[in-house]
Amino acid sequence: MEEVNVIKLPPTEEKAAGKKRTRAPKFNPEQEAKIRRTNVKRLSVLGEEDTSVKLLEELVFGAEDELVERLVEEDDEPTGALLAEDEDEESAESEDEARLALRPTRAAAWVDEDDELEEEVDMKHRYRRDLIRGEAESTMTKQKLQQRMREQFQRSMGGAPSWAESKKKKKKKDEDDEDDEDDEDDDLLRRTGNFVASSDSLPSGILRMKKCLHANAARPSEDRLTTVQFHPSAQVVMTAGLDQSVSLFQVDGKTNPKIQSIHLERFPVHRAQFSRDGETVIATSLKNKMFYLYDMMEGRVTPVHSVRGLNEARVKEFSVCPEGGALLLTGTNGYLHLLTLKTKEVVRSLKINGDVSGVAFSRDGSKVFANSEDGEVYVWDMRSSRCVNRFTDEGCVTGTSIAASPNGQFLACGSQSGVVNVYSQEACLNSANPRPLRAVMNLLTSATSLAFNPSSEILAIASRAEDEAVRLVHLSSLSVFSNFPVSKKKIVYRASCVDFSPHSGFFSLANNKGHAPLFRLLHYKDF
Repeated sequence: MEEVNVIKLPPTEEKAAGKKRTRAPKFNPEQEAKIRRTNVKRLSVLGEEDTSVKLLEELVFGAEDELVERLVEEDDEPTGALLAEDEDEESAESEDEARLALRPTRAAAWVDEDDELEEEVDMKHRYRRDLIRGEAESTMTKQKLQQRMREQFQRSMGGAPSWAESKKKKKKKDEDDEDDEDDEDDDLLRRTGNFVASSDSLPSGILRMKKCLHANAARPSEDRLTTVQFHPSAQVVMTAGLDQSVSLFQVDGKTNPKIQSIHLERFPVHRAQFSRDGETVIATSLKNKMFYLYDMMEGRVTPVHSVRGLNEARVKEFSVCPEGGALLLTGTNGYLHLLTLKTKEVVRSLKINGDVSGVAFSRDGSKVFANSEDGEVYVWDMRSSRCVNRFTDEGCVTGTSIAASPNGQFLACGSQSGVVNVYSQEACLNSANPRPLRAVMNLLTSATSLAFNPSSEILAIASRAEDEAVRLVHLSSLSVFSNFPVSKKKIVYRASCVDFSPHSGFFSLANNKGHAPLFRLLHYKDF
C-alpha cells in the first residue's frame, strides 16, 4: 500500500466518551499586557500602593489557583491581611463608632439627677404654698413636687414648650398646628384654673374676635336680661333677668349647655352677682327690701327678709367687696351701707352729696370710688371710713356709671351725655382736679355700663338706651376698636350689662331680647 504523508498532532488527554470538546479561547499576550498597564496607570492616579495594585490585578485578571489558595488561607486565619482600602474603610468606621459612643446622650428636658432622691420637701414654704391641694400635703416627695410643678408650668404655658419636646413630637405638633381655629378653641375650653398671662400686648385698630352661640341659648330669657357675669374661677356664665330666673351655663362656645336654673317667685331680678369665692349668688330685685342668697354647693336658696341696721325701703344696687364676705349696698340720699353676709347686718355707712350712681373698688379693696348724679367723684378709705379725696368729673352734668381697672391704673366715669372720661387712678387719689387721659365720645346716649377686662387692656362701654350702643376701647392707645359692633348688622341690641371671662378669652353682654351674645376674643389664649 502506498504510503501517505500524515502530519501527527501532539498527544492530548483522553476525554470521557460522549463529551464534546470545547474550544479554548484565544489568548493574546500583548493585549492582556496592554490592559494591565492601563489599569496600573489608572490605579496609580488614585494613589494606590503597588502591593494593592498587584493584588487587585490578580483578582481581576486571573491567577485562579492563587485566589483559591488565598480564600482557603483566609478561612483558616480570619485575622489575616486585608486589602489596603478595606483597612482604611474599617478604621474610619471604627473611629466613627467610637466617636458616637463617646458623645453624651441628651437627657430629657424634665430630668434632674437630684430628683431621684426620695427626700421630703416642706410645702408650707411661701414659694410652694400655692402648689398645695389639701391640708394633708404639708410635705411632698421631690418626684411628686416635680410633677406638680410641671403640670402648673404646662397649664400656664398652654402646654409643653417646644424646647421640652422631642423631634417627633415637634414634627407632629407642626402638622397639628395646621388645623382650624375650632380645634384651638376646643383645647382652650378643656383648660381652666389659675393661669399666668402669656399673650403679647394687645394691638389696636382691629380686635380679632369670633361670634359664638349665645351664652344662654340652652334657655333664653322670656323677658329682658339684666345681668350676665362669668364665674371667677370656673368655666361658667350666669344670666338673670326680669323673667324671675337665675341660670348657669357651661361655656364651650358651641352648645353652652345649661347647668342649672332657679325660679324666684314674684321676684324679677334687677342685679345678680357671684360672691368673691364663687360659691354664692346674690340677687336683688326692683322694689323689694328682701334679697336672695343662692348657695351653689348645697343647692339651697335663702331669702334675706331684713337686714339689721338697714333703714332703706328697697335693696337694688350693690357691689361685692374684694376681700369677700361683705356687700356695699347703694341706698337713697347718697348713702352707702357695708353689710356682712355672715351676720346679715350693717356695720358701717358712708354718705355723699346727691344720689349715688355707681361705685367701684380699688385693686386691694382699701379704697372705694363713688360717682354721684351731680357729676362728682368721692374717694373713701374703707378702713377709716373717711373721704380722702373729691373731684368733679370733667364736663359731666349727671354721672351714670363708674369702673376701676384691675391693675390699679385707670378709672372710667360715664355720664348721661354718653361721654366716658378715662383717668389715671393715681391722679384721682392725689389730685383735687385730675385731668382725664381721654374723653371717649363714641356713645350718643347715656353710658350705663362700664367694664374693664382682667388684663386692663380693654374697656367695654355700653348704653341700654339705643341698639348696638356698645364700644370696646383699647386702653394703651385710648382708641376704639373699629370692627365692633359689626356695622349694618344687629347682633347686640340694647345692652344692660357687659362682662369678660376671668382671662379675657370671652366677652358677653345681656340685652333686651333675653339673649346673652357671646364673643371669642382670639388674642387671649385662656378662658
